[in-house]
Amino acid sequence: MDDRWQFQLRLDASAELAAALREGAARPEDEPLFDVLRRHRATLKCQFDAFKEYVDEAQARGADGYPLFAWTRATIEDPAKKAKYLRVFTVYADGDEVYGKGVADALESDLLALGKDTGIAHIARFDTNPANNPQPPATP
Repeated sequence: MDDRWQFQLRLDASAELAAALREGAARPEDEPLFDVLRRHRATLKCQFDAFKEYVDEAQARGADGYPLFAWTRATIEDPAKKAKYLRVFTVYADGDEVYGKGVADALESDLLALGKDTGIAHIARFDTNPANNPQPPATP
């Protein structure tokens, strides 16, 4: 992988963990996850909430400057997709949604070491290489 690309991790959480994270409800069983996040100066953001914020901002400022507005709005309005994205959390490191390979490797390793008993069903890694990601539609 080319060193110029950055990375992002996303967690698929159990319904119970997702609800606790979104509600800010501290549960003793989640402490190992929070320990990992603190160690890496990382936070989690619910993907559904991020999509909703994008749609709200686009509606407030005018959707013309938001190429993914229609797709994102349709996603959050679809009950099946809403249920899916309520359980997906983006990992931010030092406040950044993408970060270097070393940061991603260390975070991913520590998160995987927690095991599935923590409520993390899956960890996905994405990179910023345009060849690996669909690109936003061209604006007219």
